[in-house]
Amino acid sequence: MTPAAHPVRLLPALLLLSALLTLRLLLPVPVTAAPAPTGEPVVVPVARVEAREIPSLVELTGTVQAAERAAISAKVSGVVSRVDVTLGSTVAAGEMLVVLEAGEITARLRQAEAQLAQAKRHLERDRGLLARNAATPDAVRTMADQFAIAQAAHQEARSMLAYTTITAPFAGVITAKRVNAGALATPGTVLLEMEDNRHLQVRTALPESLIARVHIGDQLTVHVPAAGFEAAATVAEIGPASDPGSRTAAVTLDLPAGVDLRSGQFARVRVPGASAIALLVPESAVVPAGQMDRVFVIEGDTARLRLVRTGQRRDGRIEILAGLDPGEMVATGNNRLLENGRRVQVQP
Repeated sequence: MTPAAHPVRLLPALLLLSALLTLRLLLPVPVTAAPAPTGEPVVVPVARVEAREIPSLVELTGTVQAAERAAISAKVSGVVSRVDVTLGSTVAAGEMLVVLEAGEITARLRQAEAQLAQAKRHLERDRGLLARNAATPDAVRTMADQFAIAQAAHQEARSMLAYTTITAPFAGVITAKRVNAGALATPGTVLLEMEDNRHLQVRTALPESLIARVHIGDQLTVHVPAAGFEAAATVAEIGPASDPGSRTAAVTLDLPAGVDLRSGQFARVRVPGASAIALLVPESAVVPAGQMDRVFVIEGDTARLRLVRTGQRRDGRIEILAGLDPGEMVATGNNRLLENGRRVQVQP
């Protein structure tokens, strides 16, 4: 027999072996029953899964800003002779900020002072003449009118000169400095910007679908991620009209006094939306396990492991988005000692 004849003889045996293997794969594999709970029972407190109607929360973006802000500008023309503050300076109300040099205003004040003194002398002279019947009442009234005009001109010149000294309208901090000594200031030119950093607000835009749910005086949660800050803020203002482009209304919230934040920081505002049914369990019922959360459901005297998907935390309870049904009993303590199928004893 030649070697080439061996593959022909082996072919039936290989086909038989393949058929046996295929038959073995098709046969059902016996399933081993779950072992009965063993070991001493673990005493566990329990709570029922509660279905509660709660409002959903819509998160809006906002910006921290000062409640009181001002752009300090000149009312008269003049050369800046002094700037007594720097960027970031803290100033008190009425503190001097900028001094302008305006020689023409000073000259106008001196002229007004001289005219006022002259009008006063003429009026006193005519009153004396009138007492001696040497002047007429009309002449005295005319001089009285001229004296009043001189007084008004003098007051105007004094006010114009006062505008050359610019003071802080309120206590706060300098947030922008746009002028230096020697620069020419003209009416309306912004020299400094300041804000009251002790009283901060958050400004956001509220969609028109949520406007009816928010009222002045409501408490909304504000979160500033950069500062790790979260607190309740009070709704202070609601825009009376919606922006036709964005379909939103401006809303301003007062932050608590003394917060360590800076104007311009990014903030998030949580606004209650439509109500929904949520499943809630005590936070202690959920056991974190890596990327998953576990809960042990109590069935009789046995603990059964469930993987759940959790949502927001609300007053010591945590929302269960998937994995549990209303009314089920869950372990709220000693759950790190449990495993699937472990015997338990429910704590009264």
